[in-house]
Amino acid sequence: MRLTRYTDYCVRVLIYVGLKGDHPSTTREIADAFGISKNHLMKVVYDLGVKGYLTNTRGKRGGIRLGRPPEEISLGALIRDAEDSMALTECLPGGDGQCLIQPACALRGVMAEALGEFFAVLDRCTLADMIEPQTNLARLLGV
Repeated sequence: MRLTRYTDYCVRVLIYVGLKGDHPSTTREIADAFGISKNHLMKVVYDLGVKGYLTNTRGKRGGIRLGRPPEEISLGALIRDAEDSMALTECLPGGDGQCLIQPACALRGVMAEALGEFFAVLDRCTLADMIEPQTNLARLLGV
């Protein structure tokens, strides 16, 4: 399984903004910190704002801030919101359902259980857990 680059950027943006606390961030700042394209981040930041993860304020004192406390941002929920499909195989919800052996195959149950366990771990983690070692992360990101 591999998460999309979009999802990776969603997590990175929230970590960066979470580390800044009440101080606003900019898309340029985040792009520079991670060495990624500002253009790629524009959609990510916009979408995270629409979904309530971020608040985006324009103007001289504007910037990007968390839309809710980091303790209330579940990694599992974020990844579900960011990924279009989590179908590990064709026969899982979100797959194209074109597998010929689906009616007799036991793999579907195993994959569904594995995906459930994956999200069970992520659902126990919040953004607060990811930014807890603030000193090292802040230093690495120049925050």
